Amino acid sequence: MSTMENISAHRFTDGKPNLRRYQQARWDEPVIFELSQPGERAILPPELEPGIEVDTHDALQQLPPGMRRTQAPALPELSQNRVLRHYLRLSQENLGADMNVDVGQGTCTMKYNPKINEQLARDPRMSELHPLQDESTVQGILHVMHQMEQVICEVSGMDAVSLQPRSGSQAIYANIAMMRAWFEARGEAGDRDEIITTIFSHPSDAACAKVLGYKVITLYPDADGYPDLAAMKAAVGPRTAALIITNPEDTGIFNPRIAAFVAAAHEVGALACYDQANANGLLGITRAREAGFDLCHFNLHKTFATPHACGGPAVGACAVTAELARFLPRPRVVKEGERYRIDQGEAQSIGKVAAFMGTASIVLRAYAWVMNLGAAGLREVAEIAVLNNNYIMSQLLKIPGLSAPYAAGKRRIEQVRYSLAALSEATGVSSGDIGLRAADYGTHYWTSHHPYVVPEPATIEPTEAYSRADLDEFVQIMAQVAHEARTDPAMVLSAPHNCPTKRVQDEYLEDPKRWAITWRAWQRKLAEHGTAA
Repeated sequence: MSTMENISAHRFTDGKPNLRRYQQARWDEPVIFELSQPGERAILPPELEPGIEVDTHDALQQLPPGMRRTQAPALPELSQNRVLRHYLRLSQENLGADMNVDVGQGTCTMKYNPKINEQLARDPRMSELHPLQDESTVQGILHVMHQMEQVICEVSGMDAVSLQPRSGSQAIYANIAMMRAWFEARGEAGDRDEIITTIFSHPSDAACAKVLGYKVITLYPDADGYPDLAAMKAAVGPRTAALIITNPEDTGIFNPRIAAFVAAAHEVGALACYDQANANGLLGITRAREAGFDLCHFNLHKTFATPHACGGPAVGACAVTAELARFLPRPRVVKEGERYRIDQGEAQSIGKVAAFMGTASIVLRAYAWVMNLGAAGLREVAEIAVLNNNYIMSQLLKIPGLSAPYAAGKRRIEQVRYSLAALSEATGVSSGDIGLRAADYGTHYWTSHHPYVVPEPATIEPTEAYSRADLDEFVQIMAQVAHEARTDPAMVLSAPHNCPTKRVQDEYLEDPKRWAITWRAWQRKLAEHGTAA
């Protein structure tokens, strides 16, 4: 009798995963406008009922003339099955958090989003709400928003919260605007025109300060790789408005002297703002209030397991002390007895930073995640995120040519910005090249914010969402690609090979005449060059 073949034997060696055989689907899929066929329909809306027509008359005539279309919109016309095929084919050409071990998105924090929370957000009782409904009809979501504010207060130690900002950068902007309003109320705004940050804090900290008119002073690491406290004390003075700092920084290094940095700001009358967008390694362990901060923010689409969605929808929750609460964006949810109402806020509020109350469906997802975990679960999230990060760091550092610069020998919190400089110098293969080759094995990674302060960077953040087996698989891919860089650099330099798209030619991106961000803009450019289809 012949021996039965073990078809799974090729997948593991000594309990470790072997490289996954991977070949991504490739479709020569047209832009949806190219698929359009006149007369095709995916859905036929019902005819207008006579009674409704009598009540509404001609709705278009109620619009100002300048807002009325002179012709129908040029929308693609497709049948339902062709629409389905089009988007499913495009989905097969993507990598994403639900398809691969997505630990390589670094500061973007691609953790698992529980699907039951997605179902909640799509429930008609949520999805069919309208922001202009009477508040008596939206008590449920107002309750959720109010409760989520209390969660953020508890997690941060702060006294008041706004969920209105729709991104982390918008939350940073709102926090700086509130600090400016604080100094305006004290008659000091004209004197305090400097904001201090660090080179490894998120670039949005400096960028938002600059947009609001502040001079930005950037601190660099000391000899040990930590933010330089001596440089901080030398930089503060009567012109300092605030310290804005990410901790742990984008390198994953936690500043053990953070309270001393805050104290140095307070000693000169400045405020201290905590960019806590990514708090995966801190939940239930440290709080902004205990370090003395006046303001902070959290990205619900990072720490609280809601969709990042390419920059939106999102929520950047601003949290402040009682002294700054009057400056929070408005409107806000207020509880009166057992009812909730939308309050337009204090006269000193910085006003709206987004329409209505923000992104309600994201708040609902985050609230469901928190309620499912509870306080002990939130702390466990942080503990596992730190454990995962330090485990994968211990494995990745075994790869020749890969290092973790700064704070040598110290552990990191929930992410690490690695350097592949030594490997690159030996092979001529850049970190970006290695990330592209990793896509041939069904994963990828993000390098870093510009400028590359860490040479040839790769930013890895496993969060709590991945198992040890997942992390081992990612390490195996990285080790394989590093080996290829040494033995067959041409293979890596020409990657990806198993993916539907090849390398973007940088010279195209440098010439706006050769690309467009919309189909109609592309058609106009083709017509201008006499090459329209």
